Amino acid sequence: MKHTSIKAVLFDFDGTLTRPGAIKFPIIKERLGCPSDRPVLEFIREMPDPEDRRSAHAALEQFEADAAIASRPNAGAVEIITYLRSKGVRLGILTRNLEASVARALENFNGVSAADFELILSREAPIAPKPSPAGVLLAAQELGVEAGELMVVGDFGFDIEAGNQAGATTVFLTNGTDDQPPPPDADYRISDLSQLRDIVRLGLPLPAGKFPNDLLRKFLDGFEFKDPSVIVNPGIGEDTAAVSVRDEEVIVLKSDPITFATDAIGQYAVLINANDIATAGATPRWLLTTLLFPCGTTPAEAFQVMNDLEQVCRRWHITLCGGHTEITDAVTRTVVSGMLTGVVPRDGLIDKRNMRPGDKILMTKGVAVEGTTIIAREFGERLASLGMAESEIAHCRQLLSQISILDEARIAAQSGAVSAMHDVTEGGLASAFRELGVAGGHRLRVHMENIPVFPQTRTMCELLELHPLGLIGSGSLLICCREAHCKQLIADIFRAGVQVTYIGEVLEAGEGIEALREGQPAEWPEFEVDEIARLFGTDAEGCP
Repeated sequence: MKHTSIKAVLFDFDGTLTRPGAIKFPIIKERLGCPSDRPVLEFIREMPDPEDRRSAHAALEQFEADAAIASRPNAGAVEIITYLRSKGVRLGILTRNLEASVARALENFNGVSAADFELILSREAPIAPKPSPAGVLLAAQELGVEAGELMVVGDFGFDIEAGNQAGATTVFLTNGTDDQPPPPDADYRISDLSQLRDIVRLGLPLPAGKFPNDLLRKFLDGFEFKDPSVIVNPGIGEDTAAVSVRDEEVIVLKSDPITFATDAIGQYAVLINANDIATAGATPRWLLTTLLFPCGTTPAEAFQVMNDLEQVCRRWHITLCGGHTEITDAVTRTVVSGMLTGVVPRDGLIDKRNMRPGDKILMTKGVAVEGTTIIAREFGERLASLGMAESEIAHCRQLLSQISILDEARIAAQSGAVSAMHDVTEGGLASAFRELGVAGGHRLRVHMENIPVFPQTRTMCELLELHPLGLIGSGSLLICCREAHCKQLIADIFRAGVQVTYIGEVLEAGEGIEALREGQPAEWPEFEVDEIARLFGTDAEGCP
């Protein structure tokens, strides 16, 4: 769905809410001398003689009046109007007819009247007729919704053209015939109005509780399950997934929720978990997700997250094999919690406790890759108001594509020279470096002048008064490797198109960070909470 929320529906009238054919356009055109390929209103407007125009309008109005008396509701029209009213959807009509003709035709509808529509815009309104978007934009304004929250339904190309130009969701009604080719840019195509209900439903808020089974079934029917190791695939009534691990030696497990990012949250959910699996030298294989959506979420919004998850999984050859989806007042924004399983041969498992004094520490990409892209996506307007160039903000948004460390982790694991790997996540490089040392049981030295910071990240942090070393940093991988193989590993990673920098070394057994700047002792920063939490208005406990 082009837009994920529908608050109003704007119908064409003749041939959409009424059965097609009540107005005999070929007869009208013949009576007026209008060419068959010209719209009637435009033909009349271009008549040079005012008297001819008055006479033509009078004839057209009589045709419309007669047609209104003879017209009947289209199949499914009364039912869809009744359904939309019951859901609180605002209704309007945008027609090239006279309003009196519309009102008379609605008298033939059983149980529906002009009072069921908040707005009727006819050709008498002081706006350009369809295909101009003016009527759609005015309707959105009068109905109190954004154009993107409006759905335009019609049986003619002018309806779709007007809706698309206005930025609305468009639905083309064929009435079960191929009399005219459907507009190629209509968002949906239906043969009768009964099919509109399922489309509109995608944009209506869901009640609290489990995701509706009928919607979930339609979504799952579009999935392709090709992983032969998955014995029980996700489905309605299936509360578990089953996989065969007969040929695997070591299973690596990981679970992590995504709570900060609202844009591309599915991508974060897959890659943040997959990154941790990869640091063990393992291949990510099977993902379970718990999706918690706030009340008011529409099915289209939920499907957007599900599609994002499925597409990212397919990109990295991970099987999305189950989970749970719920609408709940326990959350105020979408939360995705992923549980990922990976596999690795026993002799390929990378255990941080294998680090040794003298091992070199490498870092891929730069500081705060994830934090930089989240801030650009969530606080772009604020950054622009503080003077950051739009081109720089756009560049930072694109760093979303860099939050995976799977490629460099695979290269490092295959080298046989790596003693430990750790991806930078919440708390930024400052926390990740400490965590790496604690897990490996050794003190670490860091050369602070070597730490790579993207210029855009530095600008962003200066404007928002954030410290880049304390900013969430998925996309950066810390690698401990044997000194003798360090240069070769750096070359291999660079060859794959990934920046990598030497930033430190492993010291003696123990705990702590020895920070140096140009050879002189320096302070290694410590953060009680990730710097990005301050932007989202959370305290050290993560609560508002």
